[in-house]
Amino acid sequence: MDELEWWEFDTAAELAEQAAGDIGFVIESAIEAHGGARLALPGEAGLDPVFSALAKSKGFDWSKVSLLPTADRLVPLAGQESRYRMLEGWFAAKGAEVLSLVDESALGDPAEAARLADARLSLLRWPLDFVCLGMDEAGGTAGLVAGADLQRILDAPRGRRAVGVKAPEGDLVTLTASTLTDARTVMIVIAGAKRREVLERAIKDGPLSPLPIGRLLASIESPVDIFWSPEEA
Repeated sequence: MDELEWWEFDTAAELAEQAAGDIGFVIESAIEAHGGARLALPGEAGLDPVFSALAKSKGFDWSKVSLLPTADRLVPLAGQESRYRMLEGWFAAKGAEVLSLVDESALGDPAEAARLADARLSLLRWPLDFVCLGMDEAGGTAGLVAGADLQRILDAPRGRRAVGVKAPEGDLVTLTASTLTDARTVMIVIAGAKRREVLERAIKDGPLSPLPIGRLLASIESPVDIFWSPEEA
């Protein structure tokens, strides 16, 4: 990890406005540089204020923006737990292209769902211009959780874009570690003292961290901005 910078905000609202402004700048820059912007966004409900502020951005052509979830549950696309549905609700009306990781023909088969997602994602230009990561209090991020399956997911071939995950709380498809870490710009958005403590420990442990967020950060070569507020949305 070349560079990591913390940005601290007193309130969740202040964090959301600044994060949305920075994301908007990345989008503008990507459109100017190569005619379009490709972003992966997390699905945590606590990031709704960021998405709300971002959806109000008017400084660029939304039709040149492609969005996809960093991970998604293997549920119907119209389901309440669908991250695709969440992103579509925020950004489809703006004219953005919202891409799904989930094919409804493979809801019961994570491996097949990942294969189908990988085939669709191969049509995109890579790398991503921007990845935003949330984090839970156990250091999980982008559908990755600590445990025996973590290394298999982290070791997915670099040519792959998606991998299937079987999890007690529900099977899912997540972008591969290399897809996330190869992004031109990476932002982490967290809130609360507990999450900050977990993230600081993961950063200190580096590549030896047992936590997904620590392992991902250790392999990122681009600068990483961490947006943190003690106030949760």
